[in-house]
Amino acid sequence: MVFVTKFRHRVFSDRHLARMEEIMRAVCADFETELVEFNGENNHVHLLVNFPPKVALAKLVNSLKGVSSRRMRQEFPDLVRHYYRANKLWSGSYFAGSVGGAPLSVVRQYIEQQNRPV
Repeated sequence: MVFVTKFRHRVFSDRHLARMEEIMRAVCADFETELVEFNGENNHVHLLVNFPPKVALAKLVNSLKGVSSRRMRQEFPDLVRHYYRANKLWSGSYFAGSVGGAPLSVVRQYIEQQNRPV
C-alpha cells in the first residue's frame, strides 16, 4: 500500500517515519495482520501488509490512515501546519496492489530501497 500526504506536502522526517511505523504496526496487530515492511519519504509511505481475506482492505486502510493521522497530530505539534481541511494529514486516495505472484524478497527490497529524508 502507498499513502500520500495531502497535496503531497513534504511533512515527514526520520523521527516522524519511525513513530509512524510503530503506530501502523500496532494498528495492523489490532486487525490480526502483519506489517511485513515499512518505509517512506517526506511525502508518502510504503507498507507491505500480509492479511487474510476476512480483513476488508478499505477498513484496514481507513484505520491505518485515521489512527496514524490522529496520533501524529497529538504527538508532534510541529505537524499541525500540514493538516488541511478537517485536520487531514493524508490524501483521500491510496494505492493498494496485490503481490501474490511476485517473490516477497523483490517487493521487500523495493520498499527497503525507498529513500528516507535526511
